[in-house]
Order: sequence, then structure tokens, then C-alpha cells
Amino acid sequence: MAKRFKAAVIGGSGYGGAEIIRRLLRHPEVELVRVASVDFIGEPVTVAHPNLEGQTDLRFEGISPAEAAAGMDVVLLGLPHKVSAQKMPELMESGARVVDLSGDFRLRDKDVYKRYYGAEHPCPKLLAGTFVYGLPELHREAIRAARYVASPGCFATTIELALLPLAKRGWLEGEVEVVGITGSSGSGVVPSAGTHHPVRANNLKTYKPLDHQHIPEIVQTLGDAGAKDVALRFVPVSAPLSRGIFATSFAHVKESVSPDEIRAAFAETFAHEPFVRVPSKRLPEVAAVKGTNYAEVAVVPGEVRDGKRVVACFAATDNLIKGGAGQAIQSMNLILGLDERLTLEDPGGWP
Repeated sequence: MAKRFKAAVIGGSGYGGAEIIRRLLRHPEVELVRVASVDFIGEPVTVAHPNLEGQTDLRFEGISPAEAAAGMDVVLLGLPHKVSAQKMPELMESGARVVDLSGDFRLRDKDVYKRYYGAEHPCPKLLAGTFVYGLPELHREAIRAARYVASPGCFATTIELALLPLAKRGWLEGEVEVVGITGSSGSGVVPSAGTHHPVRANNLKTYKPLDHQHIPEIVQTLGDAGAKDVALRFVPVSAPLSRGIFATSFAHVKESVSPDEIRAAFAETFAHEPFVRVPSKRLPEVAAVKGTNYAEVAVVPGEVRDGKRVVACFAATDNLIKGGAGQAIQSMNLILGLDERLTLEDPGGWP
């Protein structure tokens, strides 16, 4: 039976591309027609993604974004930051819907983009109102109506989900301190000094402390959800994992907000979310979500001091799936009018 929609992946040779391709190949409604890349041109997709051996005859094509998008219903764009923005105008001319996994269209302020991404934005007119931020737990209906979706970053997704219940209640304001621990696959498929296995395997180290590019994205999103004047102090930590993120966030709410109200906010916010779990007998952990599109969140209300109650919020995700390719597929399903859960409900393994 013919599938209803046709899709192309541009920039499909990396780790995120592997997850997108894997899920599109078994999608019941979307046919993956072509995969474009500047690497492995003419080679089978399985050269870069050996887990797909025997699953596809597709080859990497060295074609322009416009050629890749021709005749497609949707394009999943896996190009690097700064490159994606340069290619977007010709993609928009194709008429295809686009889900962009880069950071180029997540922020609405061109000056903030320049500050955190180190370059002038090539298409500043597209920053306000053109793209919908692809966090379904906050913008589901807007994503359904969108033609262009900016899929969130991995740290951003994890931290936003942890703090979303407080923001939605209007309780989140002022200083928020976060430590986020991440696996090496978040740095991409190209090796670097920071992701070299002998250095990383028995090591913990921070990078970009208080200056990570996801900071303004998180602040903007929490503000959209109802937070007030949040100042995010974020320290990312490189860990000896291949994949996974664990974030611990400390927020400070008014003492009048009781622990029971805080716990109820988390339960109610995620009660009907298909990919966010609030474990009842334990706290979130990476092994429980690794290889899946699920996020786990939890909250521990603390003591009151100087009129404020400290609240510890925890979240775990797989950075390549809920923090990347899986969430992009979730948004793709929504913009095509499909069940957002398609190809994403596999529970992963244990441990």
C-alpha cells in the first residue's frame, strides 16, 4: 500500500540522521524518498549507519536542498548551525514543510543569536513568526498548524520539561540554577579533543559554563509558558556516556506554594503527555529512557528560607531521540496531521 506522504532528509550522515532515517523507514504513513549529504556521496546509507544494513537501498545524494525537497511533503533538516539558515530560503521556495534540527530558528532575537552562536543571522526576517518552536508539550496546536518547525536542542528540551509545570503555574521567577550532564553523541559524529574516548571514558568535566547556547532558548521558552524574569545559571557537564542527558534544576518559588501543590502541578502537567513520564516510585534515570523518545521528570519540594521554597526538578532524556531526532519526528507527525506517536512508542531496553 502506498504511503500518504513523502519525506527527504538533508544532512543525514550524522547520529541524529541515523535516528531519523531508522524511524522513517518503518513509518506507516511517510515514505523516505531521499537522503542528501555532503559526506559519503553515492555510497549506501548503511556505510554511515551499519545498524540499517538490510533495511534500505537508499544512497547518500550530493544534491542541493532545493533538489532534495522537490516533490516532498516534508523535509527534515539535519544541517549544522549557521549552515541551516543559509539553505532555508531555497527550501521554503520548494513548498515542502520543514522541521529544522539546528539552532538557527529557535531564537526570535537576532542579537541574542549573534551573542550565542557567534555570527550574524543570514535570514533575520525569518526569526519572528515564521517558525514554531517544536516542543509539543507546550506548542502542540501551533505545531499542527505550522509549515516550519524549529526543533528544540537536547539540553533545552530536558531542562524545559523539568521546569514547565512551575512556569505554567506562574510560579517560576528569578534565579534558576541548573547542572546538566550529557553523553558524547551530543557533540556529533566528527571526533574532537573533548569527545575522544580515552579522555572521556573515565572523566567528568564542564564546558561552556554559564555561557551555553541553549540558555536563551530555555529562557525564551519558559517565558512563553508563563515564567517571569527568569535568569538561568546553567553549567553543562561532559560525562562518560555515549547518549543521554540528566538535568538537575534548582528553582525558588514563593513559600505560599505548598509541596502538595508543586507535586500536583507536575502530575497534572504531564498526565496526558504521551512521551513524558513522572515515575511514582523512583526518580528519573538515563537508563530508563535511553534509546527512546520518552522523557522522565520528577520534583522534590524543599524547605523555605527567606520567603522562598527551594524546588529540585529532575529530568532525563536520550539526547539523540527526545532531545533530537525523535522529537523532530513527533513534530513531523503533528504538521502532517498524523498521530504524533507514530514510530516513537518503543520502550527501549533495560539496563
